[in-house]
Amino acid sequence: MVSSGQMGFMDRNLSDVVINTAVINEGANMRRVACIGECMLELSGIGHDNMQLSYGGDTLNTATYLARLGASVDYVTALGDDPYSDWMSEQWQAEGIGTELVIRAKGRLPGFYTIRTDDGGERQFFYWRDQAPARDFFELPGSSVVVEKLSTYDWIYLTGVTLSLYTAKVLARLFDMLEKVRANGGKIAFDSNYRPRGWPNAETARTVFDEVLARTDLAAPTLDDDRQVYGDMSAEECADRLHNCGVGEVVVKLDADGCLVSAPGLREIVPTTPKAQPVDTTGAGDAFNAGYLAARLAGEKIIDAAFQAHRLAGEVIMHRGAIMPRHAMTEEKP
Repeated sequence: MVSSGQMGFMDRNLSDVVINTAVINEGANMRRVACIGECMLELSGIGHDNMQLSYGGDTLNTATYLARLGASVDYVTALGDDPYSDWMSEQWQAEGIGTELVIRAKGRLPGFYTIRTDDGGERQFFYWRDQAPARDFFELPGSSVVVEKLSTYDWIYLTGVTLSLYTAKVLARLFDMLEKVRANGGKIAFDSNYRPRGWPNAETARTVFDEVLARTDLAAPTLDDDRQVYGDMSAEECADRLHNCGVGEVVVKLDADGCLVSAPGLREIVPTTPKAQPVDTTGAGDAFNAGYLAARLAGEKIIDAAFQAHRLAGEVIMHRGAIMPRHAMTEEKP
């Protein structure tokens, strides 16, 4: 693994991360990544008469940035057979995300949520997702074929939000699939991304997370999330716990304070690059994960990958919404 002395990338700009996607494709030998989760329809705005339709989901955000960075990525979820599901699928394809592993459930509708922003900029979220087909993904017709295909992927990416969708029976199928991926030489990347609304309590989340961590190769949690679930008081404590679970490579996100990278022979804080006042921090962690994984797929060393991930996340927070405009990732930076 990389040692703490192998640095020297502070002068890189975002174009190193987002312009030369051919290098990523070549370095990764087009290794395939599957991101599993849920993407919902989103209405946002100020007041009921000024709402804009979009979509959102943590794993979909990561898949989008992975695709923009040149990775070969497929999204794994279930949608309905309605026009809005058609629209989302078409948008993902336009981003370069593969949708052949998206199951279309007859007579169903995707999850839906609204973001209401008051005059002071405070946001409230309201969800309609209990009947979303993504929750039944592993029990829908055609899921067995998808699961078989997933076992051949090089990387599977999922989050705590993904896990919160499923019943105990479905989770057992998921765990079995992760075992097959690793048996075939694939790897698992996991971000706990704990959202209390999705769980009965932190204890339940902890039990499920532990099952995934026992099968995880790369963990990229945010310290604040794992503090709620595990009581970790420092990034070092979080990394030690994850290594004890069998995770070889750990990146603990520390928001504005950077991240802690930890692997055999390496433990170091990687700082962020100073930025102006953020416009919107939504999706910063999802972008960080994409930047880090894309860099590692390209053969970058761990610390190098962390700097590139910081730079991508730093650009995302300067734009409104979880997914910044495509042109912001391709224009030349000063």
